[in-house]
Amino acid sequence: MSEIKVIPLGAGQDVGRSCILVQIGGKNVMLDCGMHMGFNDERRFPDFSFIASEGPVTSFVDCVIISHFHLDHCGALPYLTEMVGYTGPIYMTHPTKAIAPILLEDMRKIAVERKGEGNFFFTSQMIKDCMKKVTAVTLHQSLMVDNQLEIKAYYAGHVLGAAMFRVTVGSQSIVYTGDYNMTPDRHLGAAWIDKCRPDILITESTYATTIRDSKRCRERDFLKKVTECVDRGGKVLIPVFALGRAQELCILLDTHWERMNLKIPIYFAVGLTEKANNYYKMFITWTNQNIKKTFVQRNMFDFKHIKPFEKAFTDNPGPMIVLAAPGMLHAGLSLQLFKKWAPNENNMVIMPGFCVIGTVGHKILNGAKQIEFENQFESRQVIDVKMSVEYMSFSAHADAKGIMQLIQYCEPRNVLLVHGEAAKMEFLKEKIKQEFNLECYMPANGETCSVTTPYKIPVDVSLSLLKAENVKYNNFPPHPKRSRVLQGVLVMRDTSLCLMDVDEACKEAGINRHIIRFTSTVRLEDPSPPFKTAEKLVRLLEERLPGWSVVLNDGTISVESVLVKVEGSEDEQKNVYVSWTNQDEELGSNILEILQSIGQ
Repeated sequence: MSEIKVIPLGAGQDVGRSCILVQIGGKNVMLDCGMHMGFNDERRFPDFSFIASEGPVTSFVDCVIISHFHLDHCGALPYLTEMVGYTGPIYMTHPTKAIAPILLEDMRKIAVERKGEGNFFFTSQMIKDCMKKVTAVTLHQSLMVDNQLEIKAYYAGHVLGAAMFRVTVGSQSIVYTGDYNMTPDRHLGAAWIDKCRPDILITESTYATTIRDSKRCRERDFLKKVTECVDRGGKVLIPVFALGRAQELCILLDTHWERMNLKIPIYFAVGLTEKANNYYKMFITWTNQNIKKTFVQRNMFDFKHIKPFEKAFTDNPGPMIVLAAPGMLHAGLSLQLFKKWAPNENNMVIMPGFCVIGTVGHKILNGAKQIEFENQFESRQVIDVKMSVEYMSFSAHADAKGIMQLIQYCEPRNVLLVHGEAAKMEFLKEKIKQEFNLECYMPANGETCSVTTPYKIPVDVSLSLLKAENVKYNNFPPHPKRSRVLQGVLVMRDTSLCLMDVDEACKEAGINRHIIRFTSTVRLEDPSPPFKTAEKLVRLLEERLPGWSVVLNDGTISVESVLVKVEGSEDEQKNVYVSWTNQDEELGSNILEILQSIGQ
């Protein structure tokens, strides 16, 4: 038995800082390289000293795979390549390669320029240098990293460019989901994977205990709460990440405003509106069917009622709706607006997605009525939270039902949960064991999880043997419930094995073929002459062996290589000799049994 080892450097019983190290078939693969949004010290990046205590890690990691552009999945990549010194191959999809550097630069500006974290952070140039080392992959493209390690990307929904990856080395394989969504939304399709039966499915479990209500109900509730707030003159703050939920909610609001002919201003304040729209145009094949169909007549991302936000609008009187980044209220414009608007009870903040522990978003969702802020430039500041706080999950993560659905789709031998909270993971782990009878693991950060896998030996089959088998079974395709026996000679060439037809194998080995015949005698009581007994046996065999050719020639019956000969005088005692070659052993044994049954 061989084994696969999985070591989370981040996202083990935790959400954020996704970074999973997998040892498979003698190869080391790093899955994602994210940062933690809830920390501002060295804990924000994965602990790469686990891989190599000092010096570059390149010799210890065969490749890095990034599932999508969210910072908790790619935020530490420039740190790994430019500061830790990794120089090996990095893979991500085309949209991820295009969008990740913009989000990385945005985050760097916030950290360095506003919080003064210059020493600990990578520079703009480092982000550019890092992205030059990236190889972009296409969906369903099988890509050989080296002569043994193969990767393949599948559509994951979630955000533009998100992918699940299958990693294969020899007979071992794993599937890493990254973040994914099993239900289509207004701008993206649902995740899809084939029945690849990996040894381990490494899946996110952000919403391990949640089963979301119908999307339509959620959208109706969202629009109701927004309009109620603006009707009483309040301001609505919706913290979103620049790409993904932002577009989803903009399509929803813009469509509703158009239908109801509403005039209250909606602002999109993420500074990436133009760029975001260009990316959705550029990568239109990654969106859902509806957007692809209407794209020529109308671009769904050209919003009629949503205008760019300017800082001067912050203190404008009267109602407004602002979608501002980032989505967890941990920095940036969404946090500034929150500080301004939180003390007014007419205002509202709607959190549309998951918030990591340590962020302001997480604190207010847990009922905090006062939030304390301090940083390098400001003295301690306490904000009273009087505005109403609503949580409405427009998150593009799979819920518990979606995770179970994916397990059903790809039929893994084992499941390993990451990117979730320990208590919720524990619940889902038990559910998976009950429903699928599978081993389920949930290692913590830094904990090694070893999963033994059966050792499979791949065997090639020669074309002539397959053709002969096809003729034998009347060109019927193989049936999963009815096994078919394929007989041949197993030949070892260099390090590979091939099942061949006997003549082919003899030719390959340079030897003459020897045929072994087995002979057995059955005694029958029949007063007829031997040739009459033979005719009776022909009729019996034709009846018992439908589909087989039974031929009588010169007193000898032949069925394939099986020969049946009747000998004896005209008295009752006859000797029937049955002989067959090893190739037709099954048929020979069958005929022998038929004759023995009438001889008794």
